[in-house]
Amino acid sequence: MNAIAKPAIRPANPRFSSGPCAKRPGWTLDVLAGAFTGRSHRAAAPKARLNEVIERSKAVLGMPAGWRLGIVPASDTGAVEMALWSLLGERGVDVLAWESFSTDWATDIAKQLKLPDVRTLKAEYGRLPDLGAVDWKRDVVFVWNGTTSGVRVPNGDWIAADREGLAICDATSAAFAMDLPWDKLDVVTWSWQKVLGGEAAHGMLALSPRAVARLESYTPAWPMPKIFRMTKGGKLNEGIFKGETINTPSMICVEDAVDGLEWAASVGNLAGLVKRSEANLAAIARFIGNGEEFGFLAEDVATRSCTSICLKVTAPWFTALEADKQAAAAKKLSSMLDKEGVALDAANYRDAPPGLRIWGGATVETSDIEALLPWLSWALAQVKAEFA
Repeated sequence: MNAIAKPAIRPANPRFSSGPCAKRPGWTLDVLAGAFTGRSHRAAAPKARLNEVIERSKAVLGMPAGWRLGIVPASDTGAVEMALWSLLGERGVDVLAWESFSTDWATDIAKQLKLPDVRTLKAEYGRLPDLGAVDWKRDVVFVWNGTTSGVRVPNGDWIAADREGLAICDATSAAFAMDLPWDKLDVVTWSWQKVLGGEAAHGMLALSPRAVARLESYTPAWPMPKIFRMTKGGKLNEGIFKGETINTPSMICVEDAVDGLEWAASVGNLAGLVKRSEANLAAIARFIGNGEEFGFLAEDVATRSCTSICLKVTAPWFTALEADKQAAAAKKLSSMLDKEGVALDAANYRDAPPGLRIWGGATVETSDIEALLPWLSWALAQVKAEFA
C-alpha cells in the first residue's frame, strides 16, 4: 500500500457507537427543557408523557392493533429477561445463537432457567444458523439483528404462520431501522439507546395477543422477581402498557425519547428511518467495492445489517498476521480513528473477530459515513507501517 495523504474532510458528527448511539441530527440539550423533573412518574402529566412514548412508538413502527407495548426496567436486556422468565417453560425451546447477545440468551435459558428441553442452533460470526431447522412447535428465541456481528435475518419468511410456539425476538438494533413482520412475531424487545439515539436504562417490551394468552394461562415454576412480574391474579397487568412503569423511570430520558419519536415522524416514520439506514449501508458497500482492504463480516449480502455494520480487514498483509497481531492491529486501527476524532467508539465488539463496527442507524447522516470512509484507508496504511 502506497502512502496515503490524510483526508481533508472530516465527519461533522464522528459518533459511530453501536450503543448508546448518535443523537438525531440537530439535537441539543434544549429539547429536554420540558421534562417533568422533580415529579412523581405516577402523577397525571408525567404518566401521560410515558404513555405518549408508547403510543408514538406504536405509530412510528406501524404496530398492529391488539399488541401491548410497555416501558420496562434495564434496557433491552431487562425486556428480554422479562420475556424469558415469564413465558418460557411451557414447552421446549429453540434458541438461535450467532453472536454475543444471542449466545447470552442461550446461556440464560439453559444454565439459569435450567429448562430441560433446549436446543441451541449455533453459527459462527458472519453467518446465520440453519433457519430451516427451527421447530415451530417449540418456543423460539432469536435476535433480529446481531448487534455484535452485523448479521441480520433477511426476512420473516422462515417463521411459520401457523406456529404453535412463540416467536420471541430481541430487536434492539433492528426496531426503527428494519421492517419487522409483526404477524410473524409474538414478543419484540428494544431499547431507547439504539436507532433513535435515546438515553440508556429503559427497555421496550411488545406483546402480541398470543403472548398475552400465554402469560394468562401459564405460571412458571420458579419465583418471579418484582421487576419481571407482568400479571396480577392470573391476568395481564394492563397498567404496565399504559405508562405505569414497574420501577421509577427517568423523566429526562422520557422527554428525550419523545423528541426522538417526533423526529422519526418528521422523516417519514418507519419508511423514512429504514431509507436512511439503508443509505448508510449502501455508502459503505460502495466504498468496500472488491474488498481489497475491507469486507463485511456478514458473508451473505442478504444478511448484512444496516445498523451495526461490522467490517473485517481483508488486506493480504493483515490476513497473513497471526491472530494476536490481527487483534492488536485492529485495536490500533480503531484507536487511530478515535484519536483523529473521525470515528469515536468504532472498535469491534470484544468477542467479535478483529475489525471495525460502524453504526449506520437512522440518526447517522450518510454524509458523515461518506466523510469517514477515506479515513479508513488512511488509518489502515498507518497500521500497516507498524505491523506488516
